[in-house]
Amino acid sequence: MTLHHRVDGDGDRLLVLSGSLGSTLEMWAPQVQELAAEFRIVRYDHPGHGRSPLPERGATAEDLADGVLQLLDGLGVKRFSFCGLSLGGIVGMALAVRAEGRLERLALCCTAAKIATPEHWADRAATVRGDGLEPIADTVVARWFTPRWAAVESETVRGYRAMLVATPPEGYARCCEVLGEADLRAILGAIEVPTLVFAGDEDPVVTVDEAAELERGIRDSRLVVLSPAAHLANVERSGEFNRALLSHLSAEVAA
Repeated sequence: MTLHHRVDGDGDRLLVLSGSLGSTLEMWAPQVQELAAEFRIVRYDHPGHGRSPLPERGATAEDLADGVLQLLDGLGVKRFSFCGLSLGGIVGMALAVRAEGRLERLALCCTAAKIATPEHWADRAATVRGDGLEPIADTVVARWFTPRWAAVESETVRGYRAMLVATPPEGYARCCEVLGEADLRAILGAIEVPTLVFAGDEDPVVTVDEAAELERGIRDSRLVVLSPAAHLANVERSGEFNRALLSHLSAEVAA
């Protein structure tokens, strides 16, 4: 599988950005300019999202992580850092124990080792397969942004809603099934790279307490709580997010 991707910047060090369920690589627009000033940035669409092909039925988080490694192999990348939000964070955790020393630093944003229940994701997949993304769009977007921010940034919110509803229903549903199967709690202790954990203080998808479980489970990790922020904290609190992420990534140089 060849994942649709985009490369920005020409730094010596490489950072992969991996987004949420129902997003494309454009989810990271608030990060690209600032991060690409220091790093070579690789953004990609999850399988079945944007312009990437569908994942196989029965795909797992490990399969999605292997797809990222195949992408990086094709780009000739040996070592890299990885920042993933929500589904992207699930991919990042799986990647951290499969990258064979290639991963330098990890950032896990608004994610957990297990998100919701298998029943939740099975119901979501069935709804989308039957009716498309439009019936769930308002509910999902309301969880992505706090109401106060959404009222002020209504044009931005409309853009992210359009991104969501343009997602191919079958691609969205199959990634729902990946999330329904994923339970990475047992591997947290095997993650050995320095890790920054982000949480949004008003995120209804992954609570601060759930994010704190990652900090407790991953040996070399630190939790940053962004406020006020819901699930797409990288968008809502982009300035604080970018500064914290750059500080985390730059610490590798100082080590």
